[in-house]
Amino acid sequence: MGMTSSRPYMIRALYDWIVDNDCTPYLLVDAHAEGAEVPQQYVNKDGQIVLNIAPTAVVGLSIENASISFNARFGGIPTNIYVPSSGVLGIYARENGQGMIFEPEPDQDPEPPKPGPAEKPEKKEEGKRPSLKVVK
Repeated sequence: MGMTSSRPYMIRALYDWIVDNDCTPYLLVDAHAEGAEVPQQYVNKDGQIVLNIAPTAVVGLSIENASISFNARFGGIPTNIYVPSSGVLGIYARENGQGMIFEPEPDQDPEPPKPGPAEKPEKKEEGKRPSLKVVK
């Protein structure tokens, strides 16, 4: 059975952790992600934008499974921001850089196709262990 992305859950947990430690949460975003609505004049040459999502910097922050949305000021102009969860590249504390950068996720199929009568299910590779990576 396929599972939903863990990314939005990690974003929420890290946001709470960063704020609880009196730090400023920054969101690293792929500004060209499908559906992303961010001020393009602040996007860097790599197509990324860093957003300050501290409680004092934004209004109406909503971190849902599908997206993150809020209102913030850019150059004094109130701007609605919308970022699909898949467009979030990382979340970290401004003060010390602690947080997490996310690996690109493969496209999620709502339900994996079931093998037909002529198809054999793939065997799992034996001896291959899952691995974890330390993220600073």
